[in-house]
Amino acid sequence: MAAPVWSRLFLRGSVCGLRFGPRTRPGLSSPFLTRGHRLGPTDDEMYQRTTVTVMQKEPDSGPTVLSYSSRGFNIDGNRVIGPCAVVPPAILQWNVGSYKDITVESLSLFYLLEPRIEVLVLGTGARTERLDPNVLAFLRTKGIAVEVQDTPNACATFNFLSSERRIAAAGLIPPPSSALPE
Repeated sequence: MAAPVWSRLFLRGSVCGLRFGPRTRPGLSSPFLTRGHRLGPTDDEMYQRTTVTVMQKEPDSGPTVLSYSSRGFNIDGNRVIGPCAVVPPAILQWNVGSYKDITVESLSLFYLLEPRIEVLVLGTGARTERLDPNVLAFLRTKGIAVEVQDTPNACATFNFLSSERRIAAAGLIPPPSSALPE
C-alpha cells in the first residue's frame, strides 16, 4: 500500500515541496541526502562561523616569564634588570654575575622558603653550564629537584611548571646579547 503512494510521489518529481533536479532521479539517490537550496550559515553546524577565544591566564597560575633579553626579563609585565630569582609570588634581584657565582650561599633563598619548593629551575645564560656537584647534592638533601638549563629553555620550563600549579622557583641569568636570536 505504501509502495504505490511513494512511487507516485517520486514519479511526479515532488516530495513535500522538494523538487528533484535533472541529475537526481528517484531510486538513484535518497531525497534526504539532497537539498533543494544552498546551505547558509544557519543551516548546518559545519557552516557556522569560526570563532577564536583567546585563553586568559588563570588567576592563580603563578608568574610567567613573558620575554628575556641580554639586559633582563619581563615577568608578568614587570621589567627586571639583570639576574633574578622568581619565587612566587615575588620577583627578586639575584646577586650572581654568571653561573660560576652559583653557590650554596647564593641558593640559600630557595631552600629557606616556606612552603618548600618542589623544583628549582636554573637558567645559566646562553648555554647549559655544569654547576658544582656539591651544590646540586646539597639541594637534593633539602628535597629540591634542580633543573639546570640555558636561560631560554629555563624560562619555558618554569612557565610550564607554573601553569601546572607546581611549587617551582627559578634563578635566571640573562644570556649575553651575542647569543640572542634576532
